[in-house]
Amino acid sequence: MQPKILLVDDREDNLLSIETILEPNGYHFVKARSGREALKILLNEFDFAMILMDVKMPNLNGFETASLIYERDRLKHIPIIFITANNFGDENMYKGYQAGAVDYIFKPINPDVLRAKVAVLVDLYQKTHTLKIQEQKLIAINKSLENEVKERIASEEKVKTLNQELLINIERLQSVNKELDRFAFMASHDLQEPLRKIRLFANKLFMKYKDTLDDGGKADFERIQKSAEHMQALIRDILTFSKISDDTDVFTPTDISMTIKDILVELDEEIKVKKAQVSFDKLPQLHVNPGLIRLLFHNLINNALKYCKKEIAPVIDIRADLQSNGQHTHDKYTYCRILVKDNGLGFDQKYAEEVFGMFKRLHTESKQEGTGIGLALCKKIVEHHKGHISVLSKAGEGSTFIVSLPLESTEAPVLSEA
Repeated sequence: MQPKILLVDDREDNLLSIETILEPNGYHFVKARSGREALKILLNEFDFAMILMDVKMPNLNGFETASLIYERDRLKHIPIIFITANNFGDENMYKGYQAGAVDYIFKPINPDVLRAKVAVLVDLYQKTHTLKIQEQKLIAINKSLENEVKERIASEEKVKTLNQELLINIERLQSVNKELDRFAFMASHDLQEPLRKIRLFANKLFMKYKDTLDDGGKADFERIQKSAEHMQALIRDILTFSKISDDTDVFTPTDISMTIKDILVELDEEIKVKKAQVSFDKLPQLHVNPGLIRLLFHNLINNALKYCKKEIAPVIDIRADLQSNGQHTHDKYTYCRILVKDNGLGFDQKYAEEVFGMFKRLHTESKQEGTGIGLALCKKIVEHHKGHISVLSKAGEGSTFIVSLPLESTEAPVLSEA
């Protein structure tokens, strides 16, 4: 920015002389030939780096003009150097400083002195101007920061309110879920007795009149018994499902290999009928609820036997896979994954989440009986242990169920031989 200097003198030759001395420095000059003209200019322009003003002028002298200039707040920052041919006494010099002068230059003017004094004040003006610009920027930045802080505080308050609402909703949902589980338990429990009576009396009627029934009548009785058995299994699974949330009393170190062996003994007849091959090796000892874990793997193995391909013997492989905690060390783990793989019917991977839903059966055309609660039960058992379950599957190529259970400590678990 080209600095502006206001030159005030009643003589044109003096104005020209000052302009000639200072012109090489690249200043912009505005000239006034009287104090009144200077005041008129300053009504509209006030961005001057300084004022060079003659003291002795008609009508308004330099001191009087300076006093009037400094009455306006917006002009008080402009420094004034008086130019005079007289060497005033101290009293008059003081009067000039009182009027607002910052310095004097005596005639005849020494060009070097004039240039030096003007350069100092112009440099001060430029630095002040730069500081003002920076101040305006800082004010704008501070205002922007204040707005940002206000917005952030408002957002944090909103998030806090939403979190409080979420906690309240979670608490309500937990309460509702407990009530639903309690209702399911009571309803299922109360249904068992009348169902027993239905089966009992249906069996009595069949035994009493079986000799007089034709084949259609016998088939109807068989349907009644099958439906009652299916309903009894459904009630049993619902009761088990509703009881899991409250079953927190027994968590003990459990040998998973021994659990699998016991399940295979229980399913021995089904395994022999289907000529299934079941293998497992080096399954860990985990801190779990033994009863629930037994039910978990019983359901998974039973499903693999149930949904097998026709005329192809089921092949079931159970193995453990230690899952690192992400620190890439060999002695610290957080989860143990147990994979149950089969060569059965399988299903489209897009249904991988749905299979764990209540009453969900993908193979509805299958003649195999089921309540549709088994995998939902598995999911709830695993989540009860703070773990997670997933499945990889492909239609016609079998499924792999992946059970991830947390370890009791960060030490690698003991793997037991099958």
